[in-house]
Amino acid sequence: MSIYTRTGDDGTTALFGGRRISKADPTVEAYGSIDELNSMMGIMISFLPQTGSLREFFTSVQQDLMQIGSVLAGWGGDLSPLKKRVTEMEKYMDEFGKKLPPLHHFILPGGSLTGSFLHITRSVCRRTERTIVRLTKDHAQYRIIAMYLNRLSDLFFVYARVINRGDGIVEQSWAGIPSKKRKRKAV
Repeated sequence: MSIYTRTGDDGTTALFGGRRISKADPTVEAYGSIDELNSMMGIMISFLPQTGSLREFFTSVQQDLMQIGSVLAGWGGDLSPLKKRVTEMEKYMDEFGKKLPPLHHFILPGGSLTGSFLHITRSVCRRTERTIVRLTKDHAQYRIIAMYLNRLSDLFFVYARVINRGDGIVEQSWAGIPSKKRKRKAV
């Protein structure tokens, strides 16, 4: 079977069930963003140790993202099991939080190569979440996806901090918005 079909040359794509929609449709943007996030995770995972529970966990998240993308593309799957994965993410963050100093300021994204990829993946995850929120706020499946992505981006942030700390990298604080002292003109 050929990978190309030529059916999308007119700027449309097919959803599950065969209905064709514009590639500019917000639904296509949403599942395309899920695909991009999944690809970013593939890069990020490649920097993790070859064995370990977190590598396996993130691979499970990639499976979830495939499921989410399929549902967004019109497949009638059930996403309620994602709530359990959200709980797992929270447990990881709670454990990581015990190893980290509390934040009293914003930090600049970056650090080690792995930490930097985690921050990039977090940013892509946040953007993906915004595409989901734009679709609808009333549909239960979309609310589950938004919650899932919100927690996942938090996990990427916390794990980037853990990785950078383990690599001996000091977090760089954001200097903040400079305040300008204005001189009053004498009247």
